[in-house]
Amino acid sequence: MEHALSLFVRSIFADNMIFAYFLGMCSYLAVSKNVKTSAGLGVAVTFVLIVTLPVNYLLQTLVLEPLHLSYLSFILFIAVIAAIVQLVEMIVEKYSPSLYASLGIFLPLIAVNCAIMGGSLFMQQRIGLPAVDPKAITSLLDAFMYALGSGIGWFLAIVCLAGIREKMEYNDVPKPLQGLGITFITVGLMALAFMCFSGLEI
Repeated sequence: MEHALSLFVRSIFADNMIFAYFLGMCSYLAVSKNVKTSAGLGVAVTFVLIVTLPVNYLLQTLVLEPLHLSYLSFILFIAVIAAIVQLVEMIVEKYSPSLYASLGIFLPLIAVNCAIMGGSLFMQQRIGLPAVDPKAITSLLDAFMYALGSGIGWFLAIVCLAGIREKMEYNDVPKPLQGLGITFITVGLMALAFMCFSGLEI
């Protein structure tokens, strides 16, 4: 349980998908103009991660590795992610049409969000690590906690940036830096701030 908790905390702060690996930047930059929309996308990404990573873990350990079919993992992981994203899209459209409309094309694009696929591939790499390694994933619980932490980390990153961008609309930003210019600088500064967690251990 301690190892799973350590994985959870590390994946939020030290191994943050946005600030450590810069995965999922397309939707991160495009949707982070409004806190409400960003929170909706963050919850959707978190849900997809906590469903797909454990499923992909079971696929990897119970099917692909025993049958020596690991070379098919990429295709199967994508299929699982696409199926779960389709399910999330239908649920959001049914129960929150306004959020569905505001997210637009970026909701179905979760299927090709690098953070989702990156999480599955990182999980696959970490299965083979020694159990004493703080990054090792040795059980379904580890996979779930890693997915939950990665999702929360992505959610935290996009909501924080959206809050900052909303405040910046009232600031006197120099004309050459308005728009994506100041956003890139802000993301870089946030990534530098998160680097202080790089040596974090539980």
